[in-house]
Order: sequence, then C-alpha cells, then structure tokens
Amino acid sequence: MKIVIIGGGFAGLNLAKELVNHNEIQVTLVDKNNYNFFPPLIYQVATAFLEPSSISYPFRKFFAGKKNLQFRLGNLVKVNPSENKVILHNGELEYDYLVFATGAETSYFGMENVKKNSIPMKTLNDAIVMRNTLLKNLEKAAICKDKKERRKLLTIVVAGGGPTGVEVSGMFAEMRKNILLKEYPELSTTASNIYLVDGANALLSPMSKESQEDTLKAITNLGVVVKLNTTVIDYKEDTVFFGNGETIQTKNLIWAAGVTAKVFEGIPTESYGRGRRMATDAFNKVNGTENIYAIGDTCIQLTDAAFPNGHPQVAQVAIQQGINLAKNFIAMTQNKPLKPFVYNDKGSMAIIGKNKAVVDLPKPKMHFKGFFAWIIWLFIHLISLITYRNRIKTFFNWMIAYFAKDQSLRMIIRPDKKIKTQPKEV
Repeated sequence: MKIVIIGGGFAGLNLAKELVNHNEIQVTLVDKNNYNFFPPLIYQVATAFLEPSSISYPFRKFFAGKKNLQFRLGNLVKVNPSENKVILHNGELEYDYLVFATGAETSYFGMENVKKNSIPMKTLNDAIVMRNTLLKNLEKAAICKDKKERRKLLTIVVAGGGPTGVEVSGMFAEMRKNILLKEYPELSTTASNIYLVDGANALLSPMSKESQEDTLKAITNLGVVVKLNTTVIDYKEDTVFFGNGETIQTKNLIWAAGVTAKVFEGIPTESYGRGRRMATDAFNKVNGTENIYAIGDTCIQLTDAAFPNGHPQVAQVAIQQGINLAKNFIAMTQNKPLKPFVYNDKGSMAIIGKNKAVVDLPKPKMHFKGFFAWIIWLFIHLISLITYRNRIKTFFNWMIAYFAKDQSLRMIIRPDKKIKTQPKEV
C-alpha cells in the first residue's frame, strides 16, 4: 500500500508516525518546507522570546532510519485522481491512497489592502518577518524626530481575539513593561499603545464565559486596549479603518483574525464544504472520491454527533484524526473493520502573560485561571513539541525569560536579496 501525505503539520506528521515499521505500508510525506513546526508557539518566535529552531525540526532528521517513511520537498500543483497521481512543482508521485493534511492559511476576508500591508501570524516565515518588522520599527522610532510618525511606529493593532491574538497582545504588553524603556531609552517620553480588536462581543469566544471575563480583565490590566464588536474593514496609508467609523494610525497591524482552507486542482468542487474545507465521511474519506482522505484543519466532518457543524480547527482534532486514520489504514491491510472518527475534546487554554492563563476542561467541567493555569499551559505545550531537543531548548529559553524578564534573541536577521552570480566554469 502506497500512501502519499500532503502536509506535515499536526495531522500529517501524526499519521506518518503511527505508520512507522508497518512495512506493508510505504509512506511519502510531501511538504513545501523541509521542517515541521509548532504553530501554537510561533508568536514567541515573532516576539523574539524563542529561536525558530526551538519549535521546528527537519523532516529528514525525524524520518532517518524509518525504512517505510520517505520525505519529499515540493509544492502540490494538482491531483489526477483517475491516474492516482499527484503533480508537484518538481515531479510526480503515484499513490494508492492520498491524504490531504494541508492545514489552513490566513484569511483576509477579501480585503486586499489588509492582505498587502498587514503582518500575518500563521507560519514560521510569518513569525520571522514579524520579528524583523517590529524590531526595525523600534529602531526607526528611536531616531525619529516627528512625534506623530514615532507614535505610528510604536502603536500596535492586533486583529483577532482568539488565542493567538490574546497571546501576542499579552507578550507585547510584557515587552513594553520589562524591555522597551530599558533598551530604548530614547523612547521614554513617547507613549506606545497596544490595541486588541475583535468583531465578537468577547475575547476567546469558543471558551467559557469565565475564561472570557478573566482574560478581558487580565489583558486590560496589562495595559492593552480591547475593542470588541469592532471589525477591520481596511488598512491603507498607515491607518486601520473600522466598521464603526473609527480609525487608528499605525505601521503595525498584526492579522490573527481568521483562516481558510486551500482549494486544489483535481478535487471536485462538490467535495468542498464551508470555509473551503474538504467535506469527509466518518472515516475522513473526501466525499465524491474513492481513495482520497483529508484530516486536520483542511477537512470538515459532519458525522460526529457531538459536533454537527464540524470540528474546531485546533491541534487536538488534527492529532486525533491523524492517529485514527493511521489505525484505519493498518486495519485495511489486515481486513479488519474501520473505526469512525469521534473527537475527544480535552479542553482549551490560552496564555495571557507571565503567571496569567486560562484553562477550560470539559470532563469534568472545570475552569482554571492565574498561575496554576499558566503552569498547565506551559506543561501541555512543552510535552507537545515533537522532540526532546525542542522541549529542552524551549524550556531553557522559558526559564531565562521568566527569571530575567527578558531574552537576548532580538536580532534582525534577514537574507540578502541580491543573487550573486556564480563564476563560469572554465
């Protein structure tokens, strides 16, 4: 059995891991990057509290010695279902079963100016760009004589009141309190404002009311200005425009407001559901196909009785779907019955700042906040990293940041855009 997995995030990698040493199954994982990364912590890379290598790991290093697993670096161009073949930008692959685990990408809701001018928060590349942009703007502000321009350089607007928006806002507030004036004394007389805006009437809308209220209080106490029931409708000429007519001038719009799945050539239009997610049956097989599956953020499954509108696009769903699908592939080789996917909700959490977090557990229904919730958040995220190396590096950096209230990773590192001409062979 030849299985091709497109995408090496939570869903794809957990599917591949579960198939290790099942030599009757040959797995090829395709990804546009040569590394796996941990999305819940990219905001800490973006704010220079973690190195990129702390939350990422090369696929080939992970697959080394696993004889039935292979990695292929490539971008998917299209699928040819009639020939059981995928076309990559650098070649082709044949499959018996194809699995989409491509996650989701940032959605700008059709606002081209926002797409062009804002800073997204979805990939490791986004995090590095954001880090460089914010650090460069701080350096510009340090020498800027125009007060209005300096204020725009220091003002940050975070769009999206979900976990990513809350976490990055809290991190900015901690940096302003503990780092900004210490390292940038030139800015001591200039106000730096942080705004967190969301179109809903509460932060962390999928979480409990207690978590929403605790988060609003904690983030406000950190000095973040929260604007609820407020939607961004445009961003141009250093001005964020809101649906209620208000505006904020800033050079830093962080976009964490929405995601959408990707559409691929060769997959029937009728196979897509809400949010462009591939609609699947109870076993994650894409509707209208014979041997194509989808797991994680890229799929929507309406067969789980507890989630009639589809599962949330969170890491635990992706992990559990990857593991369940692996067990079903193994069952296929043994002519055993398949097991439909049923999501086991283990709860949700968000960190707000140092010693501040919220945690909701569904079974039994419990809510935690403050230091204890913060410890739970740290522990869960630490053990969820892919290797011991990642866990050790991240834990070490966290300890430094906790006791020093600082981190020494604020370097502006960017590649030279100039392409050097190779010497001609003689």
